[in-house]
Amino acid sequence: MTKLRDKTHIVLYTLLAAFLALIVFEWGMNSSGFTGGGVLAGKVNGTPVEYRNYEQVYDSLVDNFRRTSPQEEISDEIERELRQRAWNLLVDQILLEDALQSFSIHVADAEVLAAVESDSPPMIIRQNFINPETGEIDRDRFEQARMDPANSDIWLQIEEIIRRELMVQKLQRVLATTVKVTSEELDALYDRQFASYSATFLTLPFSAAGPDSLFAVSDKELNEYYESNRELFRQEPTRSLDYVSFPALPTGRDSVAVRMELEGLAAEFAASDDDSSFVSLQSDRGDTFNKRYTRADFSPAAAAAVFDSASLSDGALIGPVADRNVYRLLKIRKSGTDGAVVRASHILLGFPAGDAAARNDAEERAASIMNELKNGKSFDLLAREFSDDPGSAPHGGDLGWFAKGAMVPDFEKAAFGAAPGRVVGPVATQFGLHIIKVTGRDNRFIDCSEVVRSIRPSSNTLESVRRTAAEFQIEAVDKGFQKALGASGLKVSSTGPFTKNGMIPGIGFNNQITRFAFDASKGDVSDVVATDDGFVVLQVTERNDSGYRSLDETVRDQITRLLRDRKKGVALDAMLSAGLASSKQNLEALSRSLAGSKLVKASDIRRNAESAYDPFLLEALSGMKPSSVSLPVETRSGRALIALESKSYPDGMDPDEARRRLRPLVERAKTEQVIEDYFNALRREATIEDMRRL
Repeated sequence: MTKLRDKTHIVLYTLLAAFLALIVFEWGMNSSGFTGGGVLAGKVNGTPVEYRNYEQVYDSLVDNFRRTSPQEEISDEIERELRQRAWNLLVDQILLEDALQSFSIHVADAEVLAAVESDSPPMIIRQNFINPETGEIDRDRFEQARMDPANSDIWLQIEEIIRRELMVQKLQRVLATTVKVTSEELDALYDRQFASYSATFLTLPFSAAGPDSLFAVSDKELNEYYESNRELFRQEPTRSLDYVSFPALPTGRDSVAVRMELEGLAAEFAASDDDSSFVSLQSDRGDTFNKRYTRADFSPAAAAAVFDSASLSDGALIGPVADRNVYRLLKIRKSGTDGAVVRASHILLGFPAGDAAARNDAEERAASIMNELKNGKSFDLLAREFSDDPGSAPHGGDLGWFAKGAMVPDFEKAAFGAAPGRVVGPVATQFGLHIIKVTGRDNRFIDCSEVVRSIRPSSNTLESVRRTAAEFQIEAVDKGFQKALGASGLKVSSTGPFTKNGMIPGIGFNNQITRFAFDASKGDVSDVVATDDGFVVLQVTERNDSGYRSLDETVRDQITRLLRDRKKGVALDAMLSAGLASSKQNLEALSRSLAGSKLVKASDIRRNAESAYDPFLLEALSGMKPSSVSLPVETRSGRALIALESKSYPDGMDPDEARRRLRPLVERAKTEQVIEDYFNALRREATIEDMRRL
């Protein structure tokens, strides 16, 4: 019995810690956690948030992450996400406390006791005292834990959590009193859930209105739209940086050093009786014990070194073999034959989906290339010159070895159906037209364990690159970033705007760079900063603390497209309206006379998330009556007309009963929206001082 009490005592502390860490916002924390005179992480409406509280919540989130993702390292990106989540939890907790006070919400001790003893007790009780066999609360175990003197302190804290849960429930009920469900909302959901439509759509893309040059957008229109819609461009403060990269690439000496490391392990690996432990200890890559590989699991050169090796036999040790950025030392358990793998090259001729003219052009180019191949022209050279695949074109179109399932079905069928040396195609896929040359086929496999070592820059290499970066940094501070850049001949890159918690374009997540960017003044030059790829030296080029995106080139392009499409939409409206009148509302006749239009007939159209139809069309359908034709309807890509033939519901359905069942769904959805809107408003109106150094 003593052992049982001790175990229960530990479980209660564990579940409380997890509960406090993960559900701070929903149920709150003891507000005394925000008192004291420690270093501040920030303030929310004047209420201080101590750094120690912030770090405690962050540490709890880290612990939970490590429990749920034990194989994943905490990168800068994940650390920043967890820190921001910890901060948001604490901010929301204070806002929740303010909301509870503003509505004068309290929970008496008697209410806490009643909740604990009810048939539906609070979450913390349900989660930890459910009998899995019955699905009911194990009251005996619960009462034993509650009455144990060893749990008296922790029980007081659990009661506080329960009190907070009940307070939040009261707040939810207060906010829910504002929710009213209208008959129009029920009708709309009834249609969305059960209605089925048969209709004909005539669509007309923006391009049918004419070239962009006919729909010019002036600077005045751009500026007026920007000023009238500034809230659309609201954002957190941003910074922009220029930077020079100094990549830390492994040298030939670094590569030789890694190879020698593996050569030094070869004899020990060959003699090992416990390959699982050996590779676990020695390999940089996890899960390399007792694996089955084909040529498709290697680069072409590495595959040749393994599968064409004279040493390939059961029990043999092969390697070290260079494979991209690693060396691999393989201990063969057995080899044999199985399903085939293929090596192929291709020439991709891409074209936009649905663009008939572009496809015709691609087909003509494919025919021309096939003729050149028949006349003896090198596939390698033609791929380099004409292929639209940026990954394989520089390598003569070579895709390496691949197994079935690695490529899209039509490409796979053609490649696996051809003999080595044969050219087939063109084969159409969603990527375009492919001319394919099969260059190899093999059906062998090996079962092996392997030690993999990454080819990384050595400490000497890293120090050499860092010194080069430091020399530039000193020049940039002394003479100015641009002058140092001109004298060095180095290439400069720009991040563009990024927020304090966002990814730095071109670099990724880097806390040191973010701190520099948001602490420094415009024109300041950073120290040398280490990145995943080497080192960088940066200069702040723009600070934007206005809360809005500036009218930069990206925003100008965005607004220009929007306003141009609006103008084209007006022209399309006129075209469709005139055509509708002249065709006497006959969409088939109109489609034949209207260049660029597309006619689609469909039945059993439903308004759900899986629908392939434009949401604007579905919304317009719901407001139409059968046997009617719509006026021009705005779509995401242009305009459309709709002829609704019929609208039906499942046989035997009682509309009134269906609407009665749907009412709680609408009430719940609207209540959740009201609560979300309420807390979003609290966040917007709150005075939040974030003093953290991320």
